[in-house]
Amino acid sequence: MTGVGIHRIRFDSDHLDDIADAITRENIRSLITANTIKIKSFKGTSRGRAQFKALQKKKRGAKAGSKKGRMGARVGKKEVYVKNVRALRYILKVAKDRKEITNPEFKELYKKIGGATVRNKAHLRLLINEAIEKRNN
Repeated sequence: MTGVGIHRIRFDSDHLDDIADAITRENIRSLITANTIKIKSFKGTSRGRAQFKALQKKKRGAKAGSKKGRMGARVGKKEVYVKNVRALRYILKVAKDRKEITNPEFKELYKKIGGATVRNKAHLRLLINEAIEKRNN
């Protein structure tokens, strides 16, 4: 009738006679409202420990001590190459737009970037300055 198991129903020991006399559903309902028959509340599984563990796991970062595998295993060589080349090409484009280098110089440096001759931004700036000096002398 109440939709609960027998282990969750408690009878008031002072009114056991009234409970024994209750025959109809209506009688039982009245005893429930009078708190002669009590229904214990549902006890679920506590998520407290699980939430705490999840929070701890979330806190654990991938700092240098926790990393497994070399750098190439985490970030691929191709991704690194593409990122580097795009950055260098952007610097080269800006230099060309500012008219610091001419079109033939641009093409020459562009090929060097694609062929991985240029190591980094500082190296590219050095090459741009060399091209400017060569043109001026």
